[in-house]
Amino acid sequence: MPTLKELFALFGKEAPEVPVRGLTLDSRRVEPGFVFVAVPGVPLPHRKPLDGHDFVPEALARGAVAVVGERPLALPVPYLQVADGRQALALLARRFHGEPDRKLLLVGVTGSKGKSTTASLLHHLLQRAQGGSALLSTVGLRLGEEARPPVGHFTTPEAPEVYAFLREAADRGLKSAVLEVSSHALALKRVEGLTFRVGVFVNFYPDDHLDFHGTAEAYFRAKALLVERSDLAVLARSLPHFPRLAQRPHLSFGEGGEVYAEGLRETPEGLAFRLHTPWGSGEAFLPLLGAYNLENALAASAAALALGVGLEAVLEGLATFPGVPGRMEVVLKAPFRVVIDFAHTGKSLEAALKTLRPTTPGRLLLVVGAAGERDPQRRVDIGRVAARLADKTFFTEEDHRGEDLFAILEAMAQAARAEGGVYELVPDREEAILKAILEARPGDTVLLAGKGHETTLERGQVALPWNEREAALKALRARGLL
Repeated sequence: MPTLKELFALFGKEAPEVPVRGLTLDSRRVEPGFVFVAVPGVPLPHRKPLDGHDFVPEALARGAVAVVGERPLALPVPYLQVADGRQALALLARRFHGEPDRKLLLVGVTGSKGKSTTASLLHHLLQRAQGGSALLSTVGLRLGEEARPPVGHFTTPEAPEVYAFLREAADRGLKSAVLEVSSHALALKRVEGLTFRVGVFVNFYPDDHLDFHGTAEAYFRAKALLVERSDLAVLARSLPHFPRLAQRPHLSFGEGGEVYAEGLRETPEGLAFRLHTPWGSGEAFLPLLGAYNLENALAASAAALALGVGLEAVLEGLATFPGVPGRMEVVLKAPFRVVIDFAHTGKSLEAALKTLRPTTPGRLLLVVGAAGERDPQRRVDIGRVAARLADKTFFTEEDHRGEDLFAILEAMAQAARAEGGVYELVPDREEAILKAILEARPGDTVLLAGKGHETTLERGQVALPWNEREAALKALRARGLL
């Protein structure tokens, strides 16, 4: 167990030889023997940020043996004042967990869309071909073949959780770890201190996450940090900033890139194409719906090849990929189809609906909501897309958090009305799913969008247990189909 003296020495600060049992930036998680790191909250348009310094008394009451912060404070325990609390948190977490990244080959995956699928597919390719690979992703964790639920509600958890996961992977003797790395994680220094052997940049949509980053350029700069911290960048040739990123060692994929596909054929079972690479070519099949998954397949294949996986192993791995929970997940095939997808923005919802339309002889019925305390433009975009591409939409809840659910529903409805869409407002998500499934006829597709793999439904300040698949199965049983 490291001591406070060891940890504070990172910053040239003297401290007593007190054992440290953990560290956190959440005062509610402090236990006796913990170091509490007070960081300023994240300013967002919809709420006043919290400030960790205001919670120092609670942390002390819970047994914190030391505090780290950015303000001058006089405390009854050792206090380390730093210029950047988040950077300090990451560096302390790295030292606390014994620098586990030194024992692992790290791969980072970023992009506006497709990160989870690309990271999961890359982990599958590495695990199948080389063994001993870990995965830290929005949809869950993997230690070799062992699967676990995700940590919290973030794509990339806070630095103590990241380093704790890498420590466990290293202790188990795993050789590599694939990390899904969001722009928030990079900007908020959740992966500070890590160097990646390969950094994958799948795609970039400049209008995403502007509520947090402010501008498209700031959003890009955050994502570009992964490339700067990678020995080799695997880059989509279509990236608008490709010339800037390509100044570093790289391997490109997609049209005009070094790893590319020809002859894409969409089938009811997945995607067939010919894969071309600097290591050779071959016929490939990926058992995922949606032409957009070709980009994810190329990104994962390029990274795997760069890491020494042979072409035949890549082709075999693509064909055996079991898919990602909540990503075009088919719950029922007949007499009508029920699909779960994480699509929660206008762009991703449009892609999902356009993917399902060609193989839907009947109607497309959609269940979708919009999250509270997120960019309000999402509600408008979702309403418009739903009206244009679905035959009928059931607007419902999706983590409205502290916002008024009915105001969110009305914003989506207003956008749908302007496009002439057909819809119902059903505030309760379970009821909305039941209504859609009861209304479905043979040949229809019911798309349950927005929640995907997530295991909670946030109503006000309460996070309720949630399982989209179980809600769908319950509705199907009520209809007598299971």
